[in-house]
Amino acid sequence: MKKITFSKILLYVFLVIAGFISIFPFYWIVSGATNMSVEIVRGRMIPGGNLLENWNTLFKTIPILMGFFNSLRNAVIGTAGSLFICSMAGYGFQIYRSKAKDRVMSILLLSMMIPFAAVMIPLFRLTSALKLLNTTTGIVLPGLSTAFLIFFFRQCSQSFPMEIVQAARIDGVGEFGIYARVYFPIMAPTFAAAGIVTFMGAWNNYLWPLIVLQKETSRTLPILITQLTQAYVIDYGIIALAITITTIPTMLVFITQQHRFVAGILGAVK
Repeated sequence: MKKITFSKILLYVFLVIAGFISIFPFYWIVSGATNMSVEIVRGRMIPGGNLLENWNTLFKTIPILMGFFNSLRNAVIGTAGSLFICSMAGYGFQIYRSKAKDRVMSILLLSMMIPFAAVMIPLFRLTSALKLLNTTTGIVLPGLSTAFLIFFFRQCSQSFPMEIVQAARIDGVGEFGIYARVYFPIMAPTFAAAGIVTFMGAWNNYLWPLIVLQKETSRTLPILITQLTQAYVIDYGIIALAITITTIPTMLVFITQQHRFVAGILGAVK
């Protein structure tokens, strides 16, 4: 029988406290979705019986199903496009030998230091000139290629066995065939980790969609939720319910792919 030391007891106590602090905000939001606004203001922490009324009020106040569909469409298309482009770039940086590729990568990493506020106005003018306002293309196009994802795929590709690439070339497989039939299956955990991060960022994106999407029919969930705070009397119950609904897709994606996420992150660290 293993002896439980005082240090392990302190570790378990710390982990329990840290877990409680991490999960408490989500519990409070879910609990608030079932309570009236007055009860939330008074500090009620236990679930109530006002869920159905909040649900009906929410669907009458904002077009939440339309916002959900818009957010899901933008997030899925943006994630798929970003994974394809950035993975090919990271694959190329690692597989193909060139003296200048390290300098190009350094320039790409320097671009991460430029804040979005500095390029927001030029991006809007370019999007408007291309007539991409209120479109999915206008939302996802600026984020299709990011320095972070390219660097992430390049770091993970360092553990990719070059012998497989050379064997595939000898067998007559083309370069894109190597990427699609060899690189992609082996690096599936890396794609999963990058996909989770990209999907969560695209799903929760607020500032750029707020600028580009000027029609009510193209608004996403984060934008619609902010409209709930602009009323003369704020109903915190329906706000909590809307936030709970918004967190469901990202939570499902992370729960179903968490083992691949961990494997992909460990591969990047190696």
